[in-house]
Amino acid sequence: MAPNTIAVLTSNDIKHNNADDMMGFTQNNDLFYLSGIDQEESILVLYPDANKVENREILFVKETSEQIKIWDGDKLTKEQAAEISGVKRVEWVHDFEKLLQFMAFEADGFYLGHNEHVKRITYNQQTQQDRMILWIKEKYPLHNLHRVAKLTRALRPVKSVEEIDLMQHAADISVESFKRALRATKPGVKEYEIEAELIYHLTKSGATRHAFTPIVASGKNACALHYNDNDDVCQDGEMILMDFGVCYANYNSDTTRCFPVNGTFSKRQKEVYTSVLNCLKTGSKLLKPGVLSADYEKQMGKLVETELIKLGLLNAKDVAEQDPEKPLYKKYYMHGSAHHIGLDVHDVGLYYRPFEAGMVLTCEPGIYIPEEGIGCRLENDYLITEDGNRNLTEAMPIEIEDIELIMKNNK
Repeated sequence: MAPNTIAVLTSNDIKHNNADDMMGFTQNNDLFYLSGIDQEESILVLYPDANKVENREILFVKETSEQIKIWDGDKLTKEQAAEISGVKRVEWVHDFEKLLQFMAFEADGFYLGHNEHVKRITYNQQTQQDRMILWIKEKYPLHNLHRVAKLTRALRPVKSVEEIDLMQHAADISVESFKRALRATKPGVKEYEIEAELIYHLTKSGATRHAFTPIVASGKNACALHYNDNDDVCQDGEMILMDFGVCYANYNSDTTRCFPVNGTFSKRQKEVYTSVLNCLKTGSKLLKPGVLSADYEKQMGKLVETELIKLGLLNAKDVAEQDPEKPLYKKYYMHGSAHHIGLDVHDVGLYYRPFEAGMVLTCEPGIYIPEEGIGCRLENDYLITEDGNRNLTEAMPIEIEDIELIMKNNK
């Protein structure tokens, strides 16, 4: 932080559906990262240069009442919030404005949060963070403003041992969830029935929630990258693409597997699957310290390009003469090959920053052939280590023989 500045981080809103129905609460991950507090109406104030020691860290939480307890259950006491966060001074959130004013005029500026992500556009909604920015500008118009995201985006990509352990646990839950899904698959089953097997095992295993809405896409549905209707009938002879993740203690896994509805890959499905698996095995070796994301993506594109020629989908002569700015492989492979993962599924991190030990990234090559009704993507989660990487999802079956064996034994 710049000298003599105050950081103010707010929790997320509870989002509403219709009438009095509400979506499940998901914490602002920057606030959670710095405090461990997973409760709505919370504010963390950090003022390292405060003259009074007790003002250098203050956590504000919602004061409970008998009415709140009856309707919504217990909320954190000051003592519990201090124990979870390590912040010694905890106050009620209704005292935030008054206490901030005691410090604000000693400070030169504020660090404020905003939802920033390099791969996604955020618009058309006002968050609690946005309202805090507007309020600070109105209340303290002559103070300098800085962005919390610049700091947390530098900190969060490199995971601590504890964070890695939580992500490994999320990955372990996903392994057994996948095996249940395989055993439930047969011609005539609905995509949502397979999804139900994921939900069952995630819940039973103590997962917080799905990391994101699962994709269970059979046949041609697998060619829609973000398909999640999950309401089609899985037909004999089709292949299913299942992209899902587990959120455990707010940390996520993200994996994709493909498997045949009838338990046996057809000749063409094997060819496409083997090509994608080759790209995954070779491409994942590129995830190591010092590599730039742009270079990694370029090499992954070349791997997919080579496999597409083998599959007869591209002509080697046409590829040799292609416009480098418009590579032909994009017709069958149109997305990126890796993203940071952690508190967010698409976790924060600048893609011009070289990979470092402690970062966790996905590797997810794919080939999509709408005219054949085949979409195949395979995805694992890799922890960058000093000498390469470690596959956190290694235990999840991925070889053709292993998948067919599990499905055969179920029959």
